[in-house]
Amino acid sequence: MSKLNLANWEDQLVAPERVLNHIKPGMTVFIGTGPAAPRTLIRTLLDVDTHNIRDLELVQLTVQGETILSLDKMNAPNYRLKSFFAGYVAWDTISEGQVDLVPSYASEIPEIIKSRRIDVDVAFIQITPPNESGYCSLGLAVDVAREVMEKASLVVGEVNTEMPFTLGDTFVSIEEFDMLVRSDRDPVTYEPAPVSDVMKTVASNVASVIRDGDCINYAPGPLFEALVPYLSDKKDLGIHSLYFTDAAAELVNSGAVTNHRKSPFRGKSLASYALGTKELMKWLHKNPLVEFQGIDWVCNSRFIANNPQFTAIYEGRKADILGSVAFPIRGSVITGPTEGIDFYKGAEASRDGNTIVALPSRNDRGEPNIMVSIQNYGNQLRLRESVHVMVTEYGAAMLKWRPLRERAQAIIDIAHPDDREKLIKEARDRKIIYPNQIYVTRSAHLYPAHISYTKTFKGDKTVRFRAMKPSDEESMRRFFYRCSREMVFYRFFYSIKTMSHDKMQEYVNVDYAKEFSVVGFGGKKGEGKIIAEARLVTSDDGDMGEVAFLIDEEFQGAGIGTYLMDLLIVEGRNRGLRSLCAQVLSDNQPMIKVFEKTGLPLESRLESGVYQVSITIQK
Repeated sequence: MSKLNLANWEDQLVAPERVLNHIKPGMTVFIGTGPAAPRTLIRTLLDVDTHNIRDLELVQLTVQGETILSLDKMNAPNYRLKSFFAGYVAWDTISEGQVDLVPSYASEIPEIIKSRRIDVDVAFIQITPPNESGYCSLGLAVDVAREVMEKASLVVGEVNTEMPFTLGDTFVSIEEFDMLVRSDRDPVTYEPAPVSDVMKTVASNVASVIRDGDCINYAPGPLFEALVPYLSDKKDLGIHSLYFTDAAAELVNSGAVTNHRKSPFRGKSLASYALGTKELMKWLHKNPLVEFQGIDWVCNSRFIANNPQFTAIYEGRKADILGSVAFPIRGSVITGPTEGIDFYKGAEASRDGNTIVALPSRNDRGEPNIMVSIQNYGNQLRLRESVHVMVTEYGAAMLKWRPLRERAQAIIDIAHPDDREKLIKEARDRKIIYPNQIYVTRSAHLYPAHISYTKTFKGDKTVRFRAMKPSDEESMRRFFYRCSREMVFYRFFYSIKTMSHDKMQEYVNVDYAKEFSVVGFGGKKGEGKIIAEARLVTSDDGDMGEVAFLIDEEFQGAGIGTYLMDLLIVEGRNRGLRSLCAQVLSDNQPMIKVFEKTGLPLESRLESGVYQVSITIQK
């Protein structure tokens, strides 16, 4: 067909029904994806029933929203849909066998088109009106539009005046189209997902793992909507993402996203799709802060890995205690590991990269999301070694390079408190954890999650503090063996040469009804080691608390003991204790000074070389 040109493009607009006259039975028709779906052409195609509209193969990268071919629209003799991702209500059509879902990495799709493994005859592409130079913008979706336009024998543009003129590799000449139709429908919009209080807590815990300078991906869904307020105080974040959303724009506007440390496209957020409201479309119009590129760039793990500290974040549906994850089937655009694996591979190859899976500990029906096995759940990422961090509303489990037994215990620690005892039993039965692993039932709901602090001490020593968990057993055991005999004697008042599993698991399974324990971690988050522990044990009458400390020799003298004492004093007051006491060997002067520095009324007496020290903590 003769190509269009800038001078006559409006005169060449045709009715969408005329486009269908050029389609023959058996053709493969590519349809623009999601927000850039040519809705006028789609509606016309589905509504007609003429002799030539038979046995058509329709190709759409991802099936989203009302652009899907649902069961009531699919006429089996007329159409068959081929797609790579499934989202929203499209799963019905897939499960009915009327959609061919192609398993492939997102980064491979451009090559599938180029090599004609999927041979496209006709391309329906939504575009903006051309600018004064004759160039249109692909607007809200770039994906594989260029590859498809190069291979199709008939390229049809649906001109939509409401489509934002986005920047990047979005420019296509009006002369590249064989036919044009005018769109009579607005681009597809996506309203932000509702956010529950539980998801807000999950997001807060995810944000605690995100570092200044991280480059992250963004996607639709409640997790990402909830993340914005918790990331707004971060510095120099970057965005390299398949999707750009209203929440991502809000994060950019907060000043947290500068893209200064990312590469490629330094200074710009990178995406292939924009999914959001009309307000997002206005914000994106000719906005130089967002670079749109095809998925051959955006989903290429090698390019992703060029971003230092790339952190892949995904919302999960179910997870098992070894780290396998099932992605959502409904209510999320990405429902399988195809695109996720590209980003996980990129994160793993990135310098200081990270991967995070986040999910509520239970679903809306109150059913556990953390299970011993998720074998019967579809859409799984089975590469459990690719999951570095798992997050629920009960905390973040650091999993990278940990043995399966430790991974299981760490994930159980963030399961719903009412599910943990059953998980422990099932894990014991399957020999995933020690057969004699104990569990303090009443501590599940008493864990002081609010104890989460980071402080830098003398000598530029940064330490992260939280309450002790059962999964700290191995880290605590290694800490014990790093301590000198003198330190151990100061702490326990007798010589301990070994710390077996039986001894250590009793130590780390803290009964928070009677005790309180804080551990300090040095080094990078997720890779750090325990360098300090402080413990408070209340007396039977609830009037007094006995305290004890253990601090790595490399970190002594920096003020950590004083800081831990302050935490124990606050906890003692919250528990209504009148005083804190300790037995301190006479030559352990640093510990005596810790008590003296509190400035509280102090009583001390020496008996047989041991100071009986007590401070009054109630005002």
